[in-house]
Amino acid sequence: MTTLAEADRPVGTLLRHWRERRRMSQLELAGLAEVSARHVSFLETGRSRPTRAMLLRLSEQLDIPLRERNSLLLAGGFAPAYPEHALGDVPMASVAEAIGQILHAHLPAPAVVVDRHWQMVDGNDAVSLLVEGCAPWLLEPPVNVLRLSLHPDGMAPRIANLGRWRAHLLHRLDHQIAATGDDVLAALAVELAAYPCDDPAGPPEPGALVVPIRLRTDDGELAFLSTTTVFGTPLDVTVAELAIETFHPADAVTTEALRRHGQ
Repeated sequence: MTTLAEADRPVGTLLRHWRERRRMSQLELAGLAEVSARHVSFLETGRSRPTRAMLLRLSEQLDIPLRERNSLLLAGGFAPAYPEHALGDVPMASVAEAIGQILHAHLPAPAVVVDRHWQMVDGNDAVSLLVEGCAPWLLEPPVNVLRLSLHPDGMAPRIANLGRWRAHLLHRLDHQIAATGDDVLAALAVELAAYPCDDPAGPPEPGALVVPIRLRTDDGELAFLSTTTVFGTPLDVTVAELAIETFHPADAVTTEALRRHGQ
């Protein structure tokens, strides 16, 4: 998310900001973009004015999110290159249909769609198994799935391995903040880290390859492995910021419980 202060920065300052965030030297960026380090220096100091094509090339090499690429273009005096549509808009019909098919196909296991701030955009019917017993106010839109997971009025009391799951989510969030510089996510990370947890460190389980979520339910303790699906080569800001979080049964007990709930 670009703050108002960032939006008012000169284009060269924004370029330097993203280069430094990526821990890349001017020489390294110049080599990737096939320009001289002198030219990159001149762009960052304002001695040269970047073309639209150059801003797009540098944005690609710096892996700047599409939303921020638009901000960079605006700072350079150019129109945004990437559209932003609501999921219900006509141009997004094929994307919305694909998401609906994925959610339905994943039944009887839970799956949710989240935006860049981890707010739930959609979910399938099996999500009710995860959120059972959560406080109603946490389920009122917009639902933030990270807050829902770790809040003491949410799923947290039912998560048997809360320390490990919490550490996993906070680690993912830290990586996302490092990549995007999003102020909203940074504030969310501070909020989540302040939630109570008896085992905040959460030592890794011996021999574990992934971190499951172990959930206490009326069917016993269920275990899920989560995966994240994003759209390849997105050219729309909304599409680029969507992710589908799917939960897969990690053992036979969970598989059987899902089968019974899906009947």
